[in-house]
Amino acid sequence: MLKDFGVFRAGVLGVGLIVSIAAPAGGDHFAFAQTPAATPAAVRQIGTVKATAGNSLTLTTDAGQEVVVSVADGARILQLAPGSTDLKTAQTITLADIAAGDRVLVSGKAGDGGVGLTASRVILMKSSEIAQKHEAEQGDWQKRGTGGIVSSVDAGSIVLSVGAKKLTVNTSSATKFRRYAGDSVKFEDAKPGTLAQIQVGDQLRVRGAKSDDGSSMQAEEVVSGSFKNLAGLIGTIDATGGTLTLKDLATKKTVMVKITDNSSLKALPPEAATRFAARAKGGAAAGAGGGLRVEGRRVVVREDGLRAALLEPICLSW
Repeated sequence: MLKDFGVFRAGVLGVGLIVSIAAPAGGDHFAFAQTPAATPAAVRQIGTVKATAGNSLTLTTDAGQEVVVSVADGARILQLAPGSTDLKTAQTITLADIAAGDRVLVSGKAGDGGVGLTASRVILMKSSEIAQKHEAEQGDWQKRGTGGIVSSVDAGSIVLSVGAKKLTVNTSSATKFRRYAGDSVKFEDAKPGTLAQIQVGDQLRVRGAKSDDGSSMQAEEVVSGSFKNLAGLIGTIDATGGTLTLKDLATKKTVMVKITDNSSLKALPPEAATRFAARAKGGAAAGAGGGLRVEGRRVVVREDGLRAALLEPICLSW
């Protein structure tokens, strides 16, 4: 019901790059005399609380808009545990229980002139509880999750290549499917998906219980996507536009790579950069061209051994 809330700096030319790219995949009414006035359409907003003041909330919606929500007298204010979609389990709370950083779903009617929203119901999920659930799910993904490349897809199962081994992933009506967004490889940006979207060659992460012999898994959650892994040398960098050109080592073609806000840069020790470069060059020491390495959806960018980009999957809560 609710969705979890989940840079690039210019460097010298000729540095090495490995990058994973998500492939493109989601009037006024007039009433005559004696005619009842039309009931205003209900409005819903989902987002994160930016500030609270008196009987109002300032909400940053998931669409990036800032909305001031006035909570009407007598409005229902409920707290729901992260992951729950059953309002029967919700607890009645007060407006004072809502704080900045919390996630809310508000329902009501648009304010005068269409500005703001007057809420008749507010459903809250506490940020602290969301963080706890995130931590628990991340631990479960590490303990009971695995990933690989899709080898085949049948009516209710997926064969996954995990290194040199094959894993049969069995799905059911209870399996939750998600698909990486076309413009992001972040786990939290993944959208609800279906088994039918999964194709041979896709990258896939699955969480569930493995069989005793480890040859199969009953999937509780599946996250899939189609990515291109590119490795090569950077030719040009446009720091203002957030783009660079890359000569792909595999195809020898020049590819335009877009760096977005979803791209994450982290420091890479010079020793590690040297090892990456040596492996990419067949064991030779790294030179001025820089080195590169792919590790699934992990992204490593070497800029004279000083910086690296790293994309890591993050578990969803709601």
